[in-house]
Amino acid sequence: MSLLDLMMLSGKKVLPLIEGGKGISATTGTSAGAWARAGGVGTVSCVNADSYDKSGDIIPQIYHGLTRYDRHIELIKYAISGGITQVKEAFKISEGHGRIHINVLWEMGGAEPILEGILEKTKGMIHGITCGAGMPYKLSEIASRHNVFYHPIISSARAFGILWKRAYKNYGDWLGSVVYEDPWLAGGHNGLSNAEDPLVPQDPFPRVVALRKMMNKFGLEHVPIIMAGGVWYLRNWKHFINNPEVGLVAFQYGTRPMLTKESPIPDDWKEALLKIKDGDVSLHAFSPTGFHSSAVRNKLLRMLEDRTERQIPIVKKLGLDDEFTEVLKVGKKKHVIRPADREMAEVWMANGFTEALKTPSGTIIFESPENADDIRQDQKDCMGCLSACAFSNWSQNPDTKYSLGKLADPRSFCIQKKLQDIAHGGPVENNLMFAGHAAYNFGTDPFYSNGFVPSVKELIDRIQTGD
Repeated sequence: MSLLDLMMLSGKKVLPLIEGGKGISATTGTSAGAWARAGGVGTVSCVNADSYDKSGDIIPQIYHGLTRYDRHIELIKYAISGGITQVKEAFKISEGHGRIHINVLWEMGGAEPILEGILEKTKGMIHGITCGAGMPYKLSEIASRHNVFYHPIISSARAFGILWKRAYKNYGDWLGSVVYEDPWLAGGHNGLSNAEDPLVPQDPFPRVVALRKMMNKFGLEHVPIIMAGGVWYLRNWKHFINNPEVGLVAFQYGTRPMLTKESPIPDDWKEALLKIKDGDVSLHAFSPTGFHSSAVRNKLLRMLEDRTERQIPIVKKLGLDDEFTEVLKVGKKKHVIRPADREMAEVWMANGFTEALKTPSGTIIFESPENADDIRQDQKDCMGCLSACAFSNWSQNPDTKYSLGKLADPRSFCIQKKLQDIAHGGPVENNLMFAGHAAYNFGTDPFYSNGFVPSVKELIDRIQTGD
């Protein structure tokens, strides 16, 4: 027996179970089509999705442009081609069942032309757009122009109120739902505000009730709220279902569908999911987007933590600050430091961290020559995958000459490189392994006993029972 009734989503009555979109080829037409065919809402990630050659092999996204802008244009072309490919596959597999959504990050490079390019070539195949990671004001206009529903991802009532008043009220007929993504529980990039403490989670229930009150004030009682982040057992969310304070509610699953037969992620990644323990997923601030994000605390994240610890402040020259009275030579360069920082800096250098890289915060970090070379090369190879990237100092704004106007930050990393690599078979320990904070359930949920991997249909059937 299902805990859920069918619900109108993106123009059709379907199961109120949504596949969360996971960028860079972790959610494809294969997985989204299977989710829709099972009666729910499948979501194709259109963040640099894969295309295939005539033999069915993935076309590598190799960049030939001499400038970052040239490579940025190449990236947009790859993204449009891959998005079209994956949407067509999802539509074919769905066999007309369920709904097909696409997912983009508003802060990804070229979000608007990518959306326009995909929607133009897939008319009638896409029913909705989910979009977060920023304030996507133009989402409603783009969606309505292509006659598809839009589903903004927000993390607070205040954020939705701003979006509605500034833009969405003009296109209210195409608002398909509001996705409440819990900033402390969801995987990937999270919408923590500056007033919220990443170390102090808040109960989602009063936050969702506040969102519903805000929506009702705008006459949106008929618009569902989709719960995203931390959703595993529906039985734990029964107080949300048929609750007048919450109203219409559906549920989005991001992490759990990764361990299905149709999931496109490599087997090593699937095996790693079964080994995650409670507390292994870290809410960190290393993303070049500037957002907090949640990922498995693997070798990559521990390396970034250690790198940030190997950091001391500097000034440009002697005499600028009474605290900074000594000169430290690192390689061929000299840095003005505080006497109290010398001993630790010399210990780091003695341990092989003999390169000093400047940060935009008036500090230097100490790295090994090999890692320092990798950082510089990744920054040089930037293809503008974000609208603004702290790691490479890229900005897609031509008025600022495609620059943020400050130093590139070596405390971050190339997110495109790390996501592409893990999605296409690279080592899970050395790459960005996004996951929600409920991922430890893979190791405790009896459904996955003895390494059982369900089909999408088996997973959806299981979810509906409450388990």
